[in-house]
Amino acid sequence: MRRCFGPVNRRQFMQVGSLALGGLTLPQLLQAKEVSGTSKRRKSVIFLFQHGGASQLETYDLKPDAPLEYRSCFSPIATKVPGMDLCEHLPLHAKISDKFSLVRSMHHDVDIHSDGGITVLTGKRPERLDPTSQSKSEHPCLGAVASHTLGVDQTFMPPYVMPPYVSIPSQIYMIRPAYLGVKHSPFASGNPAAPSYKPPHLSLPNGMTRDELKHRGELVSKLDQFRSDIDATQNLKGIEEFRELALQMLTSPETARAFDLSLESDRTHDSYGRHEWGQSCLLARRLAEAGTAVTTIYLNVPKNDAKYTNWDDHILNAGQPGHFAEYMERRLPYMDQAVTALVEDIFDRGLQEEIMVVAVGEFGRTPRLRSNSSGTGRDHWPGAYTAFISGGGLKMGQVVGATNSKAEYPIEAPYTPQDLLATIYRHIGIDWEQNLIDHSGRPVPILSSGKPITELI
Repeated sequence: MRRCFGPVNRRQFMQVGSLALGGLTLPQLLQAKEVSGTSKRRKSVIFLFQHGGASQLETYDLKPDAPLEYRSCFSPIATKVPGMDLCEHLPLHAKISDKFSLVRSMHHDVDIHSDGGITVLTGKRPERLDPTSQSKSEHPCLGAVASHTLGVDQTFMPPYVMPPYVSIPSQIYMIRPAYLGVKHSPFASGNPAAPSYKPPHLSLPNGMTRDELKHRGELVSKLDQFRSDIDATQNLKGIEEFRELALQMLTSPETARAFDLSLESDRTHDSYGRHEWGQSCLLARRLAEAGTAVTTIYLNVPKNDAKYTNWDDHILNAGQPGHFAEYMERRLPYMDQAVTALVEDIFDRGLQEEIMVVAVGEFGRTPRLRSNSSGTGRDHWPGAYTAFISGGGLKMGQVVGATNSKAEYPIEAPYTPQDLLATIYRHIGIDWEQNLIDHSGRPVPILSSGKPITELI
């Protein structure tokens, strides 16, 4: 049996109190962004990445009539939607089942964390797989494509600048902007549930103070001083326009307000949950509402405690012995609270046409349970898994597709990661068949295959 090296630990790309892009500050990034030019409110997606690969059998596709060694460890509960029974530990989901749809027939063929994540988040299956799970994407992810294609949203009046791509609390480790350039990397927000968390300041490089912003000429001069350090390959374009955008972002209280969770009521904080997943979803809603096109949430663990593991529920996940169902039972209520609060908030605000919510991992889990002296678990299984989708002007309250009696493979309406990405791109206004240009100057389609999920349109 091939050893599972496990998902790579997430990395903090942003220090609390400063908004940084893998070391790049806002003026550096904005020199390379383009203004959208649209007069409409930007549509957006909040993508919750269930790091490790969530079990379809313990969440959205339980198979209670399967043999004991296959069926879910949990009992099903009914919802408002016929045929949409859910795990007993998702009671809040059951109450709002008319506000989301499930695609139970997702599948691909890569059972490695990093390469599976690359497949799901870029739509490109790596040519050479890396069983150590250390690989990085050779093609840009959803957020980088949106940043490149849509640019900075400046449609609000008075205009202010929101980053088009934000990762909460940190960047997903296996993806990168690749040939689109580091300027299309995400802003990493930091953990919004941390006790010391403060809204990120729009920091200036090289010790520059805010008082210096009063002197426009001095700002331009200092930007020029470090331009050579960040543009060694002469990739940055339109520097004059982006200096103006940088100045707007650095001085805009509206931009800072989007990141400021203290502006939300105690009741709202409580409804989302005062934990990392809950506060991450709350911040994501604020950013989407303010104009960020793609916000990813690294749904790894809800709390930094050994008794909370991520979704990689094989035996000895994170070195913890025992039955994986015990860890899932501890973890699921956090997801139940955070995801449903996000969905309800979006619908209550009338934003379900503008904001789409997607929750999915890099794959599912093996239908057959495995046990030994260290515990019980399910291994990696890309052959069948479920995607949660809400909003985006799509048809809600339905189950799309089906798997066989043991949740081994799709038997009805099979869909791929490319189809899910095409559905997202359609929503945010990107032609997924258009070409990008790689490092060698060759055209590469955003997606080489895939079409929007018909039943949702």
